[in-house]
Amino acid sequence: MKSIHLQIRFLVPLLVTLTVAALLALPLLDRMTLRWFSRDLSARGSMVAKTLSLAISDIEPNAKLDRLRGLLERGVLDERLVGIALCSATNEQILSTKGFPTSLTCQEARTIARQQDPRLELASGAVHIGDFPVNTQQADSDRLVLLHDLSLPDRRSIDTRRYMIIFITLLGLAVAGITMVVAQLSWRGWVSGMRAIMRGEGLVRPLLQTGGGGTDSAPPELQPLEVEIRQHLRELEDNLYREHGPLTPWDPERLRGLLRTQLRGDQVIVVSNREPYIHLRGADGIHVSRPASGLVTAVEPVMRACSGTWIAHGSGNADQETVDEHDRVAVPPDTKDYVLRRIWLTKEEEEGYYQGFANEGLWPLCHVAHVRPVFRESDWAQYRAVNQRFADAVVAEARSDDPVVLVQDYHFALLPAMVREKLPNATIITFWHIPWPNPESFGICPWRRELLQGMLGSTILGFHTRFHCKNFTETVDRYLEARIEHEHSTISYQGEPTLVQSYPISIAWPTDEERVAWPAPTEARRAVFERLGLAEGTCLAVGVDRFDYTKGILERLHAVERLLEKYPQWQGRFVLVQVAAPTRSALDEYREFQDRIHRVTDRINLQYGQGSYKPVLLLAEHHDHAALMELYRAADMCVVTSLHDGMNLVCKEFIAARDDEQGVLILSRFAGAARELPEALVINPYHVEETTDALHRAATMPPQEQRERMASLRMTVREFNVYRWAGRMLADAGQWRLRERITRRVQRRSREGSEATTP
Repeated sequence: MKSIHLQIRFLVPLLVTLTVAALLALPLLDRMTLRWFSRDLSARGSMVAKTLSLAISDIEPNAKLDRLRGLLERGVLDERLVGIALCSATNEQILSTKGFPTSLTCQEARTIARQQDPRLELASGAVHIGDFPVNTQQADSDRLVLLHDLSLPDRRSIDTRRYMIIFITLLGLAVAGITMVVAQLSWRGWVSGMRAIMRGEGLVRPLLQTGGGGTDSAPPELQPLEVEIRQHLRELEDNLYREHGPLTPWDPERLRGLLRTQLRGDQVIVVSNREPYIHLRGADGIHVSRPASGLVTAVEPVMRACSGTWIAHGSGNADQETVDEHDRVAVPPDTKDYVLRRIWLTKEEEEGYYQGFANEGLWPLCHVAHVRPVFRESDWAQYRAVNQRFADAVVAEARSDDPVVLVQDYHFALLPAMVREKLPNATIITFWHIPWPNPESFGICPWRRELLQGMLGSTILGFHTRFHCKNFTETVDRYLEARIEHEHSTISYQGEPTLVQSYPISIAWPTDEERVAWPAPTEARRAVFERLGLAEGTCLAVGVDRFDYTKGILERLHAVERLLEKYPQWQGRFVLVQVAAPTRSALDEYREFQDRIHRVTDRINLQYGQGSYKPVLLLAEHHDHAALMELYRAADMCVVTSLHDGMNLVCKEFIAARDDEQGVLILSRFAGAARELPEALVINPYHVEETTDALHRAATMPPQEQRERMASLRMTVREFNVYRWAGRMLADAGQWRLRERITRRVQRRSREGSEATTP
């Protein structure tokens, strides 16, 4: 009897809740259904308008009105279209079909079309209004106004409401029946289970079971199946996001929300060699500059969203004048979202740690660019000492014993283990921004074991691609005695597990405020052509890189030279503007490489140049973000020919800049971005003929194909942005921290219990 009374007490509120939910859900469902149909009609109208625009452009001017009227009348033969009107840029109606209401002006139609719900009630029924340009390349283009019949969405909304009521009713009956059966069969088991959950057992066990090195979450015979299903679910999620977009896009607000829920306001500390803001003294006083760095481009928006502390090497000549007594300064200068803590290095430390071991040793070792790495004992000593100094700064900046530490790049391979020694409860996320080589190549390094041991002090170790994760796991397997669990992507070294995972890095998608400040593509093209002295009709290719031998600049120049030889029609009409920001000029390898690029550029310009025309313009200077955006929006193509690159964010910046959905991306298959951006023209930069043909194809690609490729590329970069990159890492870190805290709590209570029972 007691169970029956409890069932009734449960079922009545359940049925009432379902009824209230149905009443509340129906209006929301109606709005969602109408919104979906409105979105579909907007997309359908855009397709119809593009089709009509192509047909309109083919009509000869002397027969335009008659042909246009016939074309529009054929367009409204579609049963969903009520009427079509062609309006001028000044909102004057040029002509319209018979079904288009005479009382509706072009100005009124455009005003309604800009609304969130572009709906208009007419005597014959409701219609959806769409407004589309005839020529997307012209700011003052004529426009097509399309009226779609909304009677079908209304009928569908009524059907959806009916099905929703039936579904909730059946669901309520099914839940009620199942509840009564389960309650009768397992009353005692249910009560005992609830008591276990109240004691914490039912929550602790599953959390412990998901950790690497804990009890298995499934029977041994089902573990491979469980891992495979989880991997497929993640792939399906990524594909769903790519095709339809996430329900909640990744942005700063979502990242802050994740920090509040997953990390509950825990302190976030970033460690990198390069600082996000540099203070420089010039003739007009101290000014702030933001370095051109892929790492800064990716991580700085994350710190704006998270707040916290960024520890970096202070390299500006006025950096020491702008910090407080603790070597801290609030940045960015205008909003002061987070704190920058600067570390000062001597000339000897910088030469040994940065120029020596990091850039003459690890950089060529990890990049397959056929440059011999150099390892010196003195450089290794400086590298180890500087890593220790940065680790001590992390400990000093930590406000608790378990901060979240984000270690950036190959400059700090030893730092995770050093921080782990002082802060054993810290969550350390190390992201390796460059490729990881195969075990044979990495074995060249004399201190390979020490580097691996330092990196395995991380809680989470991230790479751009799964291929780099695989290389790292095989390297550990070759040189260390560690337990590797391929199913869980974990490596346990000396009893401490490390999650090795791929997190493809990206950029922050431009906001509406940023896009408003951009010049129109036609204006950007005019300004760039005027500044560089380019002839009208020139096909403009752009390359933006640091002056580095891994970026394939030499191979790019050879392809341009071959293009002018193989396709003579491009002589005098094709120009490559190569922006090459100077870097590491103190190293002999970089100085020799830069001299060679200048010599090859001069040779090509001497052979194929004529008058003021030069096929290659080498701009060996830093460009700010605004100048690069203007160049991206003016270009016909962007050329990325990296010989080996972890990701390469230049290609993603170019995609984000092309909101006109024009331009072609030529992308090296040796860049990590090639795995995410298959709609680009993916090439092998070592193959000169293949790169040459890609340049010719990009220069002759029809606008419609450019639009299709660029629209898909933009969808990928917009959805898989830098906040998603950071969010995935921080979400994994949050789950790991929760498991570790629960494990420590259970172990502490277990020890206390055993001590209490000890006589």
